[in-house]
Amino acid sequence: MGTLELGPTHHDVLTRRRAVHPAAKRMVDEQLFARGIRDTRVLAAMSALPRHMFMPVPVRDEAYRDYAVPIGFDQTISQPFVVGWMSEALGLRGNERVLDVGTGSGYQAAVLGLLAREVYTIERHAVLARRARWTLRALGIDNVHVFIGDGSVGLPDHAPFDAILVAAAAPEVPAQLVAQLAPHGRLVVPVGRSATQSLRIIRRTDHGLTMTD
Repeated sequence: MGTLELGPTHHDVLTRRRAVHPAAKRMVDEQLFARGIRDTRVLAAMSALPRHMFMPVPVRDEAYRDYAVPIGFDQTISQPFVVGWMSEALGLRGNERVLDVGTGSGYQAAVLGLLAREVYTIERHAVLARRARWTLRALGIDNVHVFIGDGSVGLPDHAPFDAILVAAAAPEVPAQLVAQLAPHGRLVVPVGRSATQSLRIIRRTDHGLTMTD
């Protein structure tokens, strides 16, 4: 896979723990790299994070499997490939302010926290938000800020954001989130209904918005 590099913000945190978690590294090799994900920073971040720590104890033995796993409140921790795919689509380089909509377990926010300067994440279920906040603190990831609220309206008081990632599919691109993009910012969101979803990337350019499926 070549040399794996992390952004400057949390490279020291991961070095103090262990730079690579064996089960996570295996997951990355077999489920992400093998399917074409090549962003070395994404691969490094997901190799370093103990994914099982973000899951309820009864399902922790499924943490590194190739599918989404329920975490309560009709929510799941996303399939590892989906986390890697969406993270790569954001194209983060380390200096960005990022909004993560739909905290869930906090795993996606943690990945983003290792890739960006500052992450704001919002979750409507207070119990999940509190669990995610505790896990992030336990792992020493202190640049991720967890909020409780309606993710569809984003966090206008903290906007603009250089990148926004939405975990759950929306019937159409949320206009309120687009409005919170900084110049040259990008929004990654699954759009559509059940079997007809596509991953849409919206970019704010000097000439307006561009959309890619």
